[in-house]
Amino acid sequence: MPSAFQFQCHLVLIFLAASKGETRYLEVRDAGEDDPFLLLSEDLKRELSAGQIYRRSLRCIDMLSIEGQFTFTADQPQLHCATFFIGEPEELITIDYDFVNIDCQGGDFLKVFDGWILKGEKFPSSLDHPLTTSQRYVDFCESGNIQRSIRSSQNVAMIFFRIQQPGNGFTVTVKKSSNLFPCNVISQTPSGRFTMVIPHQHRNCSFSIIYPVVIKISDLILGHLNGLFLKKPSAGCAGVGDFVELLGGAGLDPSKMFPLADLCHSFHGSAQMKIGCDNTVLRMVSSGKHINRVTFEYHQLDLQETETRKENSIEEFCFPSI
Repeated sequence: MPSAFQFQCHLVLIFLAASKGETRYLEVRDAGEDDPFLLLSEDLKRELSAGQIYRRSLRCIDMLSIEGQFTFTADQPQLHCATFFIGEPEELITIDYDFVNIDCQGGDFLKVFDGWILKGEKFPSSLDHPLTTSQRYVDFCESGNIQRSIRSSQNVAMIFFRIQQPGNGFTVTVKKSSNLFPCNVISQTPSGRFTMVIPHQHRNCSFSIIYPVVIKISDLILGHLNGLFLKKPSAGCAGVGDFVELLGGAGLDPSKMFPLADLCHSFHGSAQMKIGCDNTVLRMVSSGKHINRVTFEYHQLDLQETETRKENSIEEFCFPSI
């Protein structure tokens, strides 16, 4: 059964931030027609011959996971539009403006945001991104020719725009590049395996899975002794500079999610947790004193698994939302 958070996404991300932390509302014709997650699935199945550049028109609400050249041309005044870009965990996204014909003086805008915004919540959160919120926005009407190429800090980015004059529009080219040490990631799929490495860097990294999942941590290296702690009001990893926490919630921003468990010390073995929340996040906090590494795998939680406990599992969460 789809989770509430997925249902919100399938309603085409009704709330989008349209200017530096403020939120605008979208009106869409039909959630099925403009479903960005269905569009993503189509892109993932698409195969292109070697050397072929993929080109197509953009919808007012769109999602892309493939490189190519994309054009939006307004057929009527379009006031609240957005395109979401997503890559593999180890990829960064570059957006190049090839052609722009909008009326900045008349109120049009075309902005790139470094990350995603859903219902006013940001990913990565402000606590986990190297730039301030205002620096994560690049406004074409302000930068013009000065900055016609923007690269994301993680595997997701978005553009949002207003074009009021029919016939006006823009063309962008989307490219992907390798990221040797992926930090903040949104998973394209409900199952997978990933190793997060933070090499002597003072930063926080989150891996977001927009599904209820079973998550299994098989290896954690923090340079400490063994140990596993369930998150409690009077316990946890307070005062420890390097740790991993599991978060669950109904939104996108990890800083607004509920802390479920802390892992403060290194271990080799298996720690499994069932998380029935709409969104599950594994977040690593690093002081920069160690090379921290965590390996985990995950798969979508089904109803049968909510009724069966497995060995080496810790407490279950969020099941009323499934």
